[in-house]
Amino acid sequence: MSETDAPVRWALIVGSSSGFGEATAKELAREGLNILGVHFDRRSSMDHVNEVIEAIKSAGRDVLFFNTNAADAIKRAEVLTQIEEHWKELGGEHFIKVFLHSIAFGSLKPYLADNQDEELSQAQMEMTVDVMGSNLVYWVQELMRRKMLCQGSRIFAMTSAGGHSVIPNYGAVSAAKAVLESHIRQLAFELMPHGITANAIQAGVTLTPGSSKIPGIEKLAEFAKLRNPSGHLTTPQDVAEAIAALASDKTHWITGNVIRVDGGEDIVT
Repeated sequence: MSETDAPVRWALIVGSSSGFGEATAKELAREGLNILGVHFDRRSSMDHVNEVIEAIKSAGRDVLFFNTNAADAIKRAEVLTQIEEHWKELGGEHFIKVFLHSIAFGSLKPYLADNQDEELSQAQMEMTVDVMGSNLVYWVQELMRRKMLCQGSRIFAMTSAGGHSVIPNYGAVSAAKAVLESHIRQLAFELMPHGITANAIQAGVTLTPGSSKIPGIEKLAEFAKLRNPSGHLTTPQDVAEAIAALASDKTHWITGNVIRVDGGEDIVT
């Protein structure tokens, strides 16, 4: 097969308009992948989203972004159908080389409070764990059913040190991250016969639009900077470059892991 006949490689990023998703979309575009992005933004944020899209186009890549609820099964199916239709219009073979799940949407309430209304509710717990944890599985299931993933595909999901440690008001998100890591292990096991890897990426404390909503993030970032052997915080670009490197065909034997991308932050007590 000639190079021109090779399947066209795409990255599908759920949570693509800011933070880790934005940085990874731009980095993978520079690495030669076309970009599919799913995000959920208000009209006031669309100027920035359009800037991200233009940055990807300027790298010479094809790009499709969808502003929709990634946790809604019907919306998910609609997005994937539109992608399939776009691929048919382009002609040739296409597949998703990289799938990144990077959703930062959950409840940041304590489990216990003097006022019951200020405590985490069952509905908020279930929503957080589903959107930031189990939602990964539903996307992968649908992608496999549609044969959009194939041998050589790489799956990544964003976790954090909060998956194994305590951060104030982070309980529901911490639970979601622990669930996410468990799903990654199971997916890695079931996908290995297909030649597809799945790994969780544990970024260090990073200042992003998502993390800015965590109560006390300034103090957390200050402490992380002191702990980090580098003396500075992790950036979205640090994570994007790591994902781009791990997307290589040479990483086919790396799967089922929680990979720290934090400059050594989490090994310091």
